[in-house]
Amino acid sequence: MKKAFTMLELIFVIIVIGILTAIILPSTRRNPLQEAAIQLQSHIRYVQHLALIDDKYDASDVQWEKGRWQIVFSTNANGFSDNQYAYTIFSDSNSYGGSASFGEVAKNPENSKQIMSGGYASGTMDITDPSFLGMKKLNLGLSYGVTSLNLNGCNGVHLTFDYLGRPLDGTHTSSTSSHALLTSDCNITLSDGSDTVTITIKPETGYVNITF
Repeated sequence: MKKAFTMLELIFVIIVIGILTAIILPSTRRNPLQEAAIQLQSHIRYVQHLALIDDKYDASDVQWEKGRWQIVFSTNANGFSDNQYAYTIFSDSNSYGGSASFGEVAKNPENSKQIMSGGYASGTMDITDPSFLGMKKLNLGLSYGVTSLNLNGCNGVHLTFDYLGRPLDGTHTSSTSSHALLTSDCNITLSDGSDTVTITIKPETGYVNITF
């Protein structure tokens, strides 16, 4: 006599599959805002790493501290032609104007032909230009739908680290400015118009965590 599933057993299996599908599928759906936050968290840590291995101290330059590794956030108000939120990783030099130029931007460690900018200024740093040499994924607006980016507890739109990896607070353009250690949490809040996520950089240690 052949053994076969009973109708009750088949119904039970279908119910179990339905429950598992309901549990698993939501966790596999793409969440661009969370992806943007995780990427930014990783790149903030990378800036801290660059600061640790590339000390900018120069006894002959009284403004040497302005050349430390930093991440700057902006929209087209500071040069973008696409009006999207993006960020650039660079080490300021020469006149220390606080704005990134092509030669100051970090190279993509996975592709040395790319620079770590999501769009900044014009030409090879303008994401709408055919000669753009940056990384589209650093443009949070175009790649992840980020419509709002706010910094709270950080001075301006720059986040800088010293040679010990400590986050600094201070302006970057005035000849009389100096970088003081961050004394309170720096919170970067991203939004896509419906949800928000906050990235927090802790003072002293520079520890970075995300609140979804």
